[in-house]
Amino acid sequence: MSEHGAPRILVFDSGIGGLSVAVCVHEKLPHAAIVYLADNAAFPYGGQPESVVIERCCTLIASALEQYPCDAIVIACNTASTIVLPHLRAMTEVPVVGVVPAVKPAAAQTLNHRIGLLATPATVRRPYLDELVREFAADCQVERVGHPGLVQWAEDLARGVPVPQGELDNAVARLRDAGVDTVVLGCTHYPLLLESLKQSLPEVKFWVDSGDAIARRVVWLLAQAGKPVEALEYGGTVVAALFSGNAPEGVARYMADLGLQPKRVTGHWPSKS
Repeated sequence: MSEHGAPRILVFDSGIGGLSVAVCVHEKLPHAAIVYLADNAAFPYGGQPESVVIERCCTLIASALEQYPCDAIVIACNTASTIVLPHLRAMTEVPVVGVVPAVKPAAAQTLNHRIGLLATPATVRRPYLDELVREFAADCQVERVGHPGLVQWAEDLARGVPVPQGELDNAVARLRDAGVDTVVLGCTHYPLLLESLKQSLPEVKFWVDSGDAIARRVVWLLAQAGKPVEALEYGGTVVAALFSGNAPEGVARYMADLGLQPKRVTGHWPSKS
């Protein structure tokens, strides 16, 4: 718990993509304190062996919980969510929320039954995505695009580097050609690219990501635990933004632009010295 008894929530990702989820959590729980933890020294997770991802996630999160006791943990990373959740839940009694691509709500929204699924190459290849499509979107044409550039373009935004619109147009051309009316943003980095994606795909009616559902789940878990979930008279904040590698240049300004003004930004966390 943070000061004044307000809940504290740990949001974890391999980079800055989880900030899109932190924004949703902040909107649903404006009085809560947020600790943002990014393992950017090992970014991106999609190319890492599963054993490395499990070890790094569990070690970093355990260290964060020692310094910042939290009431809920959000794993705002698709790769980590698919392999780490059982290990984390065995390690801590703090409730853990993962993320999966929002195929179910997309299937409920689409009007023409053509869905674009935009994800990382690693997520596109994972069998659990096939299962999601079979279970929730069997009556839809699902066009999958796993492009390696989008995550890095999102990361570059923190440094003030604009999205290369022409390259993005090319990256999502298959979705345009397929005539999709709904796109699943299957990586937490992608909502950070939403304005540029809308320029690339102006005909898309519905953009669906998991952030709002994750935030609702956190609210429910806190309520079940008897934690205060109604907005109180004081505002919440990001009490710390912790990065295992160098803190990205410009990240404090970028977070402030998202409404997540961090009190503290720390790189090379936790320090080995």
